[in-house]
Amino acid sequence: MFASCSSVASAPILTRPCALVLGVVVLLLTGGLGSELRVRVRLSDGLVTEEVLEADSERDSITLEFKQGDGTLITFVADFRQEVKIFRALILGELERGQNQYQALCFISRLSRNEIIPSESMARLRQKNPQAIRLAEERRGLEQFPMSAAVNLSRAFQLSSHIHNMCSEAQEAIYTREADVKHWLDKGVDGSIFQVLPHTTEEPSFQACHSTKDLWQPCLCTYSLRLEWYPCLLKYCRSRDPTAKGSTYKCGIKSCSKGYHFTYYVPQKQLCLWDEET
Repeated sequence: MFASCSSVASAPILTRPCALVLGVVVLLLTGGLGSELRVRVRLSDGLVTEEVLEADSERDSITLEFKQGDGTLITFVADFRQEVKIFRALILGELERGQNQYQALCFISRLSRNEIIPSESMARLRQKNPQAIRLAEERRGLEQFPMSAAVNLSRAFQLSSHIHNMCSEAQEAIYTREADVKHWLDKGVDGSIFQVLPHTTEEPSFQACHSTKDLWQPCLCTYSLRLEWYPCLLKYCRSRDPTAKGSTYKCGIKSCSKGYHFTYYVPQKQLCLWDEET
């Protein structure tokens, strides 16, 4: 758990805000624009992985990265400045089936308020017991993402400056939703960024890839991932100082786990070999 700063907040020598910490308060944020936190997390399959969370206060962003049990590297970026979130999956390829060493996927969507704590708060997180295995306090449901448009990498900087570095290896596999496209177009983003994919919702024209036999036929691919542990909300405590008149202060965080299910068109099943009948 993340402990309160109240036990040290009254010390007169402290002139900077307390760090929010895992366990008990052990140090203050000493400056700098970036901060990294490594947290051991138990995945849904029971395996333990190490999540790396980085806060960049200058760019107002948070990056979360971890490796799944099958070797897939998952990276999540929250770009608060441009209100965009990016998911990237680097999936190990099946060389014996003609795939490359790995396959990259990128999914882009709007970032809503209160999905994750602010970058400046993330930069203050510290943990006293780095060997502890963390479990999220709240397990949130699976969110469905029908990805109906492809994103042009060379123009995607209009959405977020992080997309080029994150998704350069997934040039032909960068996807977003129709609702997000409409939102960005309404904000004045150039429509040439997006390419509408073949119809995927409401009576889809293509079979699901898991039921398609021919490796070279187009189909609807699905990909699911879960962020098993991330700081989703700040906790506030009431001041015990009688002269503070009921004021509150940040005293910790709430951790969450959330799943995401993406559906999108691929021109051939060969690009979606994980989505097969078992």
